[in-house]
Amino acid sequence: MNTDEQDVWGSADVSSGKDAGDENFPVGSLLISRRLRPHVHAYYDFARVIDDIVDTDQLDAPAKIARLDAMEEVVLGKRLAPPRADAQTAVRVGQTLRETGVPTSTATDLIVAFRQDAVKNRYDSWEELEEYCRYSANPVGRFLLELHGEDAGTFGPSDALCTALQVLNHLQDCADDLSGLDRCYLPRPWLEQAGASIDDLRGRHASPGLRRVFNHLLDRVDELNRRASLLPGLIRDRRMRMEAAVIVGLSKRLARRLRSEDPVAGRVKLSRGDVLAALAGAVRTLV
Repeated sequence: MNTDEQDVWGSADVSSGKDAGDENFPVGSLLISRRLRPHVHAYYDFARVIDDIVDTDQLDAPAKIARLDAMEEVVLGKRLAPPRADAQTAVRVGQTLRETGVPTSTATDLIVAFRQDAVKNRYDSWEELEEYCRYSANPVGRFLLELHGEDAGTFGPSDALCTALQVLNHLQDCADDLSGLDRCYLPRPWLEQAGASIDDLRGRHASPGLRRVFNHLLDRVDELNRRASLLPGLIRDRRMRMEAAVIVGLSKRLARRLRSEDPVAGRVKLSRGDVLAALAGAVRTLV
């Protein structure tokens, strides 16, 4: 590897140490067929690495973008990857996309979002947040649907579900995102209208104004989840239908928890009971 290549890849280990077990929702679970599970894990590993790249404090914004650009070129087969774990995730997801025929945009769109995270840390409208989710979250659902050979009629409800999940994650992590990354996804005009400020996220508990903003976002999430409820009924593959039904159920349950619990005081999480109830509800989709 020449000096220019070394400069792009760098030597910093940016891994967060997180894996599929750290997620709220199933990642390549047993509901996915054994044949397809390796492809799902290849996609998840790639997504985790590029997320870690943009969230590390060991790289500045230009270095993050340069490394993300290099990862994209590896996915597209335009650049050889060095024999290191992070770069090899781009090799594997590129192989998965070529083998399965799933569009490369399901991987490269994620990079669009993470490039934005490298330089943008405030949002001025719900529409800006939705546009971010279009690249940061919606490609994940489309990857799974394309992998299972589902048709484009599933994409709209899937996009609604993925956007809902992303906003829920922003709410779960709102205090940590600000303290650790100086990043806030709450629309600033909503904060102003509620008599709140971004600095309220630094408190021990959510202020009344901040609670109003959370509830406003959860109103939008509830609408997205209503649209997402159509998704399982549109999916032909029985395993994928079950997976989607479980995730819709978990999304609704997490939204309810965030209505009644305070994400500033501590991370709001799904319980084992939530998971079991979502599984029980999903079984009905198979009848």
